[in-house]
Amino acid sequence: MENKSKPNQNPVPRKPDDDRTKNVMRNMGLWLLLPILLLFVFNFFQNGREVVEAIQYNPNFVSLVENKKIRKCEIVTELSGAQFIRGDMTDVDPKSGKSRKFKVDIVVTDGLPAWLMKNGVPFAFSRQKIDFWQILQGALPFLLVLGLLYFLVMRQIRSVGHGAMSFGKSRARLLARDHNKITFEEVAGVEEAREEVEEIVEFLKDPKKFQTLGGHMPKGVLLMGPPGTGKTLLAKAIAGEADVPFFSISGSDFVEMFVGVGASRVRDMFEQGKKSAPCIIFIDEIDAVGRSRFSGIGGGHDEREQTLNALLVEMDGFESQAGVIIIAATNRPDVLDPALLRPGRFDRQIVIDLPILEGREDILKIHAKKVTLGKDADLKRLARGTSGCSGADLANLINEAALLASRQGKKAVDMHDLEEARDKVRWGRERRSRVLDDETKRLTAYHESGHALVLQLVAKSEPLHKITIIPRGTAYLGATMQLPEKDHYTESLVKLKGMLCGLMGGRAAEELVMGDITTGAGNDLKQATHLARLMVCNWGMSATLGPQTFGAQEELLFLGREVARNQDFSEETARRIDIEVAKLLREAYQQAMNILQQNRDKLDMIARLLLERETLDGRDIEEIAKHGRLLNDAERVPAEGTPKPERAPKPEGTESAQAVGEVPKPEGTESVQAVATAAQIN
Repeated sequence: MENKSKPNQNPVPRKPDDDRTKNVMRNMGLWLLLPILLLFVFNFFQNGREVVEAIQYNPNFVSLVENKKIRKCEIVTELSGAQFIRGDMTDVDPKSGKSRKFKVDIVVTDGLPAWLMKNGVPFAFSRQKIDFWQILQGALPFLLVLGLLYFLVMRQIRSVGHGAMSFGKSRARLLARDHNKITFEEVAGVEEAREEVEEIVEFLKDPKKFQTLGGHMPKGVLLMGPPGTGKTLLAKAIAGEADVPFFSISGSDFVEMFVGVGASRVRDMFEQGKKSAPCIIFIDEIDAVGRSRFSGIGGGHDEREQTLNALLVEMDGFESQAGVIIIAATNRPDVLDPALLRPGRFDRQIVIDLPILEGREDILKIHAKKVTLGKDADLKRLARGTSGCSGADLANLINEAALLASRQGKKAVDMHDLEEARDKVRWGRERRSRVLDDETKRLTAYHESGHALVLQLVAKSEPLHKITIIPRGTAYLGATMQLPEKDHYTESLVKLKGMLCGLMGGRAAEELVMGDITTGAGNDLKQATHLARLMVCNWGMSATLGPQTFGAQEELLFLGREVARNQDFSEETARRIDIEVAKLLREAYQQAMNILQQNRDKLDMIARLLLERETLDGRDIEEIAKHGRLLNDAERVPAEGTPKPERAPKPEGTESAQAVGEVPKPEGTESVQAVATAAQIN
């Protein structure tokens, strides 16, 4: 099929800043060339002039006059009043073939003319004419200094646009419509948020459609969510879809060392928007200027507060700008001022959360278009093992997989590369150079085997994906990984207790087999304690304390709000909370110990296979837990008419999924999906 190259229909527009910089450089060259040229011309004319000899009046001049060596002379009076005599000698200069010139500084007296006449020397009186070259020679250094100052201080600053008189101007940039255009087709995983901003784009294109029933254009839209979820990308898509001017600015661009500059820039920004209305102004990281004014600490009347006041007035004040829509993005909505969040300023607050399973798959497909995928690449299976990943994490995952495949000389990115990239992004690269002695390797094998066996036998546990004793990153000597079948938003008490039991499986296996305990379970205990405290304090899962919460201090410390906050429960209640947390942990540890004691032969088999292979598939653990051994290929064939269960390919210590143990710290009592997300065990 013939591939015809198409001409570039959308050439990249030249940036105005680049043109201004080129003009500055050209002017600099001209200013430097001008004095050099003047010096050259001056030296040329100076070299062409005849040499004038300076002689002394007494006795040389008297001797020359009396010896008839002076052909003629001229008595010249300078502009300053000083006088001198110049003229020609009778001697001839051998180089030029002309009479030699002389000059004598003298004070003219009344007897001088008579004396010259007596000796037969013709003379004349004259006034000195203005010598352009002498004036230029004296003024040239000053001209050079003034020229350089003019260029460095005035011309350059004005050309770049950041002069002393323009620091109060807005730094909002008008985005070119055809340059790096992004559309809604390139945004995935945020379907609800995309629908809401699409409505704004439609309103800008056809406002009469929405105004027939009395509706009006929203003044502000606040995009908020965790980092990397696509807030800025969504704003870029709005810029690509909306057929209106789109101004972009960062919250830090308002902050300056001069008082009042931020407020001046806000006013200038809205003035620009008013001239281009209807238009969209996007403020990224608005928490840089929109932090709450009611902190209770410090004076409070600072530059940032003035900037915020100007922003509040411009968005909804006596002179609010019609037709200007403000879109802002932040990952810290808790620190924003309440006056900024009220209706009339930010009418819509759109939460962009971490993508769900379907959203992660769509994001992976978008980024996978830029790389060559192999036939065995299963993005859906990859999406299942990336619970809790943001869009930026998934983009980095695809890029790491492409780099890994390129490093190995492959023609396409296969599933093995995708799995290894996921492990590398989450837990770091394999550290096969870290050589473990036999005792440490045996301890790690039993530790991970304890996790895996307990998780396989407790109720409502997620399917195991693999266990490995290959070190990763800087802290992990091994890992037990699970592959969730779907995203979870709530978790039951039975499942959470099973998670606690699985976290205790490593320490229980160490004590059961080695008769001793090590520091290897430190991270497991930390996560188990945190999860148990959440169960008691946040989710009311204690039978003794009942269904109530106990003011868990999970919020981020901000501006002194939590400094003076009193504890909302007594010391006796705090003691009972500690008792309940300790009770949950001891029960989970005892349950894990009982499971391992009853299945000691299976624990030894898993540990022995781990020492031989370094990595075991989740299906191997399931077969050992159910049958006490590994099944052969004939026994694994499913019955006729039933679908063959999917089995992960034999890994070389490089596959990955969700690992068990790392319990992300939730804020308050939000979705338990983050709590149930498993992670690495060391």
